[in-house]
Amino acid sequence: MEKIQEIWFDNGRIFMRSVSGNVFSRPLEAFPVLKDASDVERQQFYIWGNGEYVRWKALDEDISVDSFMETQEPDFDNEVSNIFKRCPWLDIAEVAKFIGMPKAVLDRFIYGIWQPKEDTLSVIKRGIKSMSIELSSAVS
Repeated sequence: MEKIQEIWFDNGRIFMRSVSGNVFSRPLEAFPVLKDASDVERQQFYIWGNGEYVRWKALDEDISVDSFMETQEPDFDNEVSNIFKRCPWLDIAEVAKFIGMPKAVLDRFIYGIWQPKEDTLSVIKRGIKSMSIELSSAVS
């Protein structure tokens, strides 16, 4: 198993050099907490667990070596992303809270890093419909 030696960020990606010298990279969309963080916040990490994890204490975010082995790249041409493209005024954090889903999970669906199962997609759609009903009733 690879062990983390070095972490750095460049061009919307996080990079990891392993002790064996291999370099792995993932898009920040795979780690929405880091994507939303400032450059200064991203630099405040430490490697722990015998080189198996990276921790950002202030962000309450941990990434394992295994996360760098995944290969999924962002795919913004997906149903969840298209909903938010049509409604850019929607606050993703508030929608996530309203439907009872962590923002980082909803972000991964929007970025196409994860694909929601049909029941999860229904929860997202029902939640947005419910929000629109509440909005309509507020102005009637």
